[in-house]
Amino acid sequence: MADARPRAGFRLYRPVPAACRPGDDGEPIVPTIWGTDAVHGHTNVVGAAIFPHNIGLGATRDADLLRRIGAATAVEIAATGIDWNFSPTVAVARDDRWGRTYESYSEDPRIVAPLGAALIEGLQGRKGTTEFLGKGHVAATAKHFFADGGTMQGVDQGDVNGDIEALKAIHAYPYPAAIAAGTEFVMASFNSINGVKMHGNKALLTDVLRGEMGFTGVVVGDWNAHGQIDGCTVSDCPQAINAGLDIYMVPDDWKALIENMVADVEDGTISMARLDEAVGRVLRAKYRLGLLGPDAKKPSDRAYAGDWSQLGSAGHRAIAREAVAKSQVILKNTGVLPIKAGANVLVAGSAADSIAKASGGWTLTWQGGTELDNDGKFPGATSIWQAIEAEAKAQGGKATLSADGAYSGRPDVAIVVFGEEPYAEFVGDRTTMVFADTEGLDLLRKYDAAGIPTVAVFLSGRPLWMNREMNAADAFVASWLPGSEGAGVSDILFGRREATGRLSFSWPAECGGAPVNGSQGALFQVGYGLGLAQKSGAAKLPEDCGYLSEGAAASWYDLGRLASGITAYGGDTRLVNLRGEGGGIVARGLDKDRQEDAREIVFGPGATLSLAQAGQGKGDYRILYNLAAQPAGKVTLTVGGNTIDITRNLALSAGKGWREMIITEQCAPTLGDRLSLTSTAPMTLQVARIVRQEMSDGAQCSF
Repeated sequence: MADARPRAGFRLYRPVPAACRPGDDGEPIVPTIWGTDAVHGHTNVVGAAIFPHNIGLGATRDADLLRRIGAATAVEIAATGIDWNFSPTVAVARDDRWGRTYESYSEDPRIVAPLGAALIEGLQGRKGTTEFLGKGHVAATAKHFFADGGTMQGVDQGDVNGDIEALKAIHAYPYPAAIAAGTEFVMASFNSINGVKMHGNKALLTDVLRGEMGFTGVVVGDWNAHGQIDGCTVSDCPQAINAGLDIYMVPDDWKALIENMVADVEDGTISMARLDEAVGRVLRAKYRLGLLGPDAKKPSDRAYAGDWSQLGSAGHRAIAREAVAKSQVILKNTGVLPIKAGANVLVAGSAADSIAKASGGWTLTWQGGTELDNDGKFPGATSIWQAIEAEAKAQGGKATLSADGAYSGRPDVAIVVFGEEPYAEFVGDRTTMVFADTEGLDLLRKYDAAGIPTVAVFLSGRPLWMNREMNAADAFVASWLPGSEGAGVSDILFGRREATGRLSFSWPAECGGAPVNGSQGALFQVGYGLGLAQKSGAAKLPEDCGYLSEGAAASWYDLGRLASGITAYGGDTRLVNLRGEGGGIVARGLDKDRQEDAREIVFGPGATLSLAQAGQGKGDYRILYNLAAQPAGKVTLTVGGNTIDITRNLALSAGKGWREMIITEQCAPTLGDRLSLTSTAPMTLQVARIVRQEMSDGAQCSF
């Protein structure tokens, strides 16, 4: 992770154990501070306890539990010599299509605020007591200021529009509680507010956060986010520090940034007073953390340092198990829960024995991934299957695992564990609320047809439209992303604990893309959840969803070839099979997944790339593309006579890997049979696939 390096007097000071003593040149030596994304436990480290993600913790409504989770996480962080955690996320997610929804405690800021404050108190210790930033505690970071959960269409790092006071009432609501709890750091958000990037928004970073809310700590940037400010690059951005940023998070280009900052101070672009203010805030935070002063100790000499027994300790796993149990939300139960003692239980689904799938993103790797299950990366963890097997046996019954759902002897009950694949941030962005993977649905319907009672255990980072699965199941449990302690799930299924989890997000009744908040469009509202003695869910839910019956895609370009009837042009020059040069365009072969299955297209200034279809075509456009760097000039898309400025959209997608551009009648009322892309400045774009497909009514444009 990026470390924070304050530069007093424009010098790069060496990170050494002892602080505030002179170096060889007589200058004071300031130790560096290291931050980590321990967002649901110290999960960058093998063997750590993996707690439920925030969406599950929101379902507990238990601030004391959050405080204990924060304290346990802090001790595990301290054991590895780290002083600073980039957590908690106090976003108020208002559109569940957002790929970071699971990092939010709730769509309701009144739920978010006390839980975020409690986690901060657990990480840092209670403000005003001797435990504050003392033994086994680390600095917390409230993030991302602000409105990261309010972007249009749930697009990560996108734009948030509206009256600023109305936006503050929702999205800034958790920050006064976080500040009162003593958070040492606040992280600025990637998103824009009414078109202005937060990292360059002085009215909000300085006037609101500091002036109105009274925050006196350190404002830290997010990963290279300052480079998205108009007029900035990653290595040169005085606008950010002038707006109120105290630390740039710049993992690779920090040397160039320092050089440019020196020049900016020397020519008055950045005042010396503003630089001293930022450096002073960082130094005060380091002092409070014990990194400066006569009693400063190097990381290996601090409390818990190198005490690996703290990682995934029995006590921490017990807290995690409690959190899992309290986060389970029963949405349907016709009487199959709790599972009766002595039952013969079949456990099906590929997720049943997967710690990685139960943990989601931000687990050992940024995106997480089920491949981690095969590498021995989860010592001491208990999968949902393992927990069910042990509990069934303890209650005089037995359990059998069948990942593919096959069985020989008829079970008394079948538990189907299924859900979303792991993801993090923009990779998890969606355009609809449809869960299209039918593994769980097929298994539930199979058992339902055989008359076998079924329990659906759904692993997800957000509520999704699950009407089909709910109809096929006798009980449906929203398990969220529970983490390493699957016994918390079995505690509810077998009635070892009462089911107290209640929705902190409303559950969608429709499969489309409209955000669901409160009662509008909700199948289940915030606060819904069944106790084990309650029965509900006999009524059949509607299963109609246009997104499930979208027309077949008609290929224009795929696997390195243009389809018959499709012609490509660089300006007025035909590019045979989308290769060659002409009109300022250079198109060459590119290996994406196999040899030359994609194209790299280099635009000269003012160049236009066009693709045209002979004859009458129909359907929306879907383009799989990759843009390594932000556009240096204006980029427009012309389709069916409509010209759309997509410069900002491409800037948001730059550097994020392969993404899909969707063009519908929502933004281009006449789609036509010709698609053109024009860039006023040099640009390199990679394209792997272009298709036209009839999408359902209400499908929205996405770039």
